[in-house]
Amino acid sequence: MRYSQYFIPTVKETPSDAEVISHKLMLRAGMIRKLAAGIYNYLPFGLRSIRKVEAIVREEMNRAGAIELLMPAVQPAELWKESGRWEFYGKELLRFNDRKDAEFCMGPTHEEVITDLIRKEVRSYRQLPINLYQIQGKFRDEIRPRFGLMRGREFIMKDAYSFDVNEAGADVSYEKMYKAYRRIFERCGLKFRAVEADTGTIGGSYSHEFMVLADSGEDAIVSCSACEYAANMEKAETRKGEGIEHADPRPMEHVSTPGQKSIEDVATFLGVQSTQVVKTLVLVADGEPVVALIRGDYDLNEIKLKNHLGCAELEMAEDDVVVKVTGAPTGYAGPVGLAAKVKVVADLSLEGMHNFVTGANAADTHLKNVNIGRDFSVSGFVDIRNVVIGDACPRCDSGKLEIWRGIEVGHVFKLGTKYSKALKATFLDADGKEQIIFMGCYGIGVGRTVAACIEQNHDENGIIFPIPIAPFQCIISSLSAKEDEVKAASESIYQELLGAGIEVLLDDRDERPGFKFKDADLIGIPLRIVVGAKALAEGKVELKERRSGEVEVLPIADAIAKVKAAVKEALQV
Repeated sequence: MRYSQYFIPTVKETPSDAEVISHKLMLRAGMIRKLAAGIYNYLPFGLRSIRKVEAIVREEMNRAGAIELLMPAVQPAELWKESGRWEFYGKELLRFNDRKDAEFCMGPTHEEVITDLIRKEVRSYRQLPINLYQIQGKFRDEIRPRFGLMRGREFIMKDAYSFDVNEAGADVSYEKMYKAYRRIFERCGLKFRAVEADTGTIGGSYSHEFMVLADSGEDAIVSCSACEYAANMEKAETRKGEGIEHADPRPMEHVSTPGQKSIEDVATFLGVQSTQVVKTLVLVADGEPVVALIRGDYDLNEIKLKNHLGCAELEMAEDDVVVKVTGAPTGYAGPVGLAAKVKVVADLSLEGMHNFVTGANAADTHLKNVNIGRDFSVSGFVDIRNVVIGDACPRCDSGKLEIWRGIEVGHVFKLGTKYSKALKATFLDADGKEQIIFMGCYGIGVGRTVAACIEQNHDENGIIFPIPIAPFQCIISSLSAKEDEVKAASESIYQELLGAGIEVLLDDRDERPGFKFKDADLIGIPLRIVVGAKALAEGKVELKERRSGEVEVLPIADAIAKVKAAVKEALQV
């Protein structure tokens, strides 16, 4: 492709509405342009990278035995009502009525549609297992779309769905997809972690997220220093806490603490550590108040608590609810003396604690030497806190937990029978008995993968694409392009690389060398051959690697051979 005939509208200045580096660089490099909030045009240069990711995804999905299809973007409401998600999914689901006033939505995901297809077509166990996938546009009406392709409303996604006769078969399908995902992101040239994750609105019993490691990542990733354990912050487990000092219960006493509301203020005022103060958090679960207790130096993990309670909605209580439940203003709530009907859940960190401090359910007052069992009861000790750096690994005896930043690019779910039971997707087994199909679902954000790659691969000059998903593998910067010898040599190198199957961009524009070099660095093509009159007089060109910045002046044949070898090595499967 000749730069003069291509469409790469690069810009020098960073767009004012771009917040993260991938958004900034994708706009500056002419990869995308905004149409509306969270909705983007994919320009030719950006689309080439997206198509590279799609090609890798297709190859690995096909290798794993999945079969491609394409489902409609518009979905009828009755399927979502049948699964129970029409109301549960919330305002992210873009709903509308057609001219006959029938209800539809723009598909944010396709569990209902694929399950409906299978229930109509599969009759016998002989037709299973099967795994179907598509690469298609989705729409989720995000309340705050931001960060370009990282959190858009319209996006390209690969979603796959497996169907098996039993749970053992579903486990096999899940493992195949897990391994396929690892190969996909390895082939994309990304540094990533596969972490245990919460199933969220998709549902199911088990899932893993694939997280690209990047300092700018929105999500926290937890991993062990000694074993393979890894999870996202929502899912990361803790161990039972160690007993705190003062094992013998002391008499409980009321203490005046005027104006002391925060854990830090109370601890300082009473001359104790924050580990000896217990937070009493009032929440509302499906309309009913519930109290969560957690050690003062830890934070509540609402996802864990929600999963433990099995509720559909969970939120922190408003001040008036706190007063109604505890009789005290926020900051002075405590577990002692609560009504018996109020469920009290204690974090594992409290098991074994004695003589701790809590609110006294009265303004400007706290209690010292509070003890569980003697002074109040709990429904149980449950892991409901966020892990912190240095926590003991929940899987091994020697490891400590570390925390990284990451960007989710893929997610695999073991769904079980959540959707097949709701939509009555069944088959006849070998004995002629009707059985529920076991399902799994597997998604990859294609555009998000490209954006995450840029978050992980850039410098102050622009993007640094890994060769496998670079829009072009090599750029030829033809300097003094009006000089016949330079022009002829550039054309010759261009044609030879094209003939060898190398994807090459010939910068034949009538621009200054510095301008061309800045654009080449900005758009991040991995390899650059510079053809200039001075080196060419000696039969040589300059070869530069974008990632390392290493520059070599080589005979033309050697430079071409190095480009071919580098591309071949990077694309080895």
